[in-house]
Amino acid sequence: MFVRSLVPALASLLLCACASLQPGDPLQVTVGGVEPLPGEGLELRLLVKLRVQNPNDAPLDYDGVYVRLDVQGKTFASGVSDARGTVPRFGETVIAVPITVSVLRMVRQAMGVMDGQPVDRLRYELHGKLNGAGFRTARFQSEGDLTLPGGAGSASGRPRP
Repeated sequence: MFVRSLVPALASLLLCACASLQPGDPLQVTVGGVEPLPGEGLELRLLVKLRVQNPNDAPLDYDGVYVRLDVQGKTFASGVSDARGTVPRFGETVIAVPITVSVLRMVRQAMGVMDGQPVDRLRYELHGKLNGAGFRTARFQSEGDLTLPGGAGSASGRPRP
């Protein structure tokens, strides 16, 4: 009899615990800068600086970063870093992540763009995650358009959760 009443009590306790782990507002992640790195063979290496803004009332500790850049709906570059730190509550930080672009991906992207039609914009999506402790891993996505020379000459984008 005691066990029968213990099970519902434990179940409700677990549900309350899970409800308290719900994430707040999504992180806002944008590219703050790009610098060249030495590459090897058929690859291009870049150091991407991500500006991460935390609009929540709790700091986010992270231990590891992953990022993937898609251009025109196809994976173009990806990278990882074992960086660790904290994004402060209602604050921001810059995280440097080395990414790799293979020459084969660059050629594939160029061939896809060269279909005989003029191209003035390239659609991009940035996907990634900050690996946190336990259930605190934060995923992010940002997307936008790059205007190529001959167009307006600007980039526009918006972060997405």
